[in-house]
Amino acid sequence: MQKFKKATLVAVATVASLVLVSCGSGNNASGPLKIGSLLPETGSLAFLGPPEFAGVDLAIEEINAAGGVLGENVEHIRGDSGDTSSDIAQQTTDSHISAGVSAIVGAASSGVSFTVIDKIAGEKIVHFSPANTSPDFTNYDDDGYYFRTAPSDTFQGAVLGQLMAKEGAKNAVFLNLDDAYGNGLAKYAAAAFTGTSSTIVYNPQAAEFSADVAKAKAAKPDAIAIIGFDETAKIFTELIKQGIGPDKVKTYLVDGNLSSGAYKDLPAGIMNGVKATLPGVFADDTLQKRLLGVDPGLTDFSYAPESYDAIILIALAAEQGGATDGQTIRDNLVSVSKGGTKCTTFAACKELIADGEDIDYDGVSGPVEFADNGDPSYATMGIYQYTANDKYVALPAEFISGDVPAGE
Repeated sequence: MQKFKKATLVAVATVASLVLVSCGSGNNASGPLKIGSLLPETGSLAFLGPPEFAGVDLAIEEINAAGGVLGENVEHIRGDSGDTSSDIAQQTTDSHISAGVSAIVGAASSGVSFTVIDKIAGEKIVHFSPANTSPDFTNYDDDGYYFRTAPSDTFQGAVLGQLMAKEGAKNAVFLNLDDAYGNGLAKYAAAAFTGTSSTIVYNPQAAEFSADVAKAKAAKPDAIAIIGFDETAKIFTELIKQGIGPDKVKTYLVDGNLSSGAYKDLPAGIMNGVKATLPGVFADDTLQKRLLGVDPGLTDFSYAPESYDAIILIALAAEQGGATDGQTIRDNLVSVSKGGTKCTTFAACKELIADGEDIDYDGVSGPVEFADNGDPSYATMGIYQYTANDKYVALPAEFISGDVPAGE
């Protein structure tokens, strides 16, 4: 059994082990595995929805082709997360709970996940995000039910800040949205930057960003990092208007605003040379073809590998634990991610489990070795560069792997 995230919960571990296959509200330990998705079909991260749903659907398809979990097909109940400006995530979560899911995959937004994490954990349902990066989840009191395949922004922040310094920046501005994700990432990026820096926090729901950009301009930066979501296109427009656009000042983006379509209406070529960080290994041609088989319209693959791995790991945890309830899945997720015989597909891992072997699943997003708190302990960060307003490419020599630093 994994260690829970708060010491006060250790006392219940013995009792919990006696009811390993007990049901939380709406969970069925002996029935087919039901997984609900809580991913952005609408809202400020809607551009991440298609690749994340494709990752989920591909994994479900391959699991069921291999005989399912405990002899039954896995059921995916699709659901929208919206964003923090709406109540959609609450409605979707309530619907999933009523449907008897044992795990919920999502949300993409850290802010959205924080609005439902207590409810999900309280129902003894595994809450597994493929894209949450806020450091605030690391020690969150969730009774061990929260997991993620994306690393904490202690890692992305370190890579971003070091990248900006490596490329010669001496005076940087970190322009970030005001939420758990934006504030956390800006904090660790600024800490890793070796020059002078300023942090400007903005309201992502604002009608315009002229005052925020004016503050950035006043700092006379030689590099600007924008940490945000789809409002970034409006910020770019204002940066250009005030004479500090990416053609004038080195500009950096992050996973939340790395998009192939959001900047197509900006002045032609203005995005050329802009760099961005994105957690995870590169989705190679083989994986992209598999994902395109699920969704032929995909143009972006961000967090598709992490979504795929989330589903595979949940299924393997149920297979190893011999039951499909949330508590069994929770108590086996750390084990299937490390320490045993290496395997890279659900079918191969399932066969090893059937033979009584302890497994170590290495996924399409990387090794995915969980610490006891449900965070990846080792991760890869990619650096991408725009070659056109609507196109960016991976820089193969700039994929960085290492241990995820501990936050405060």
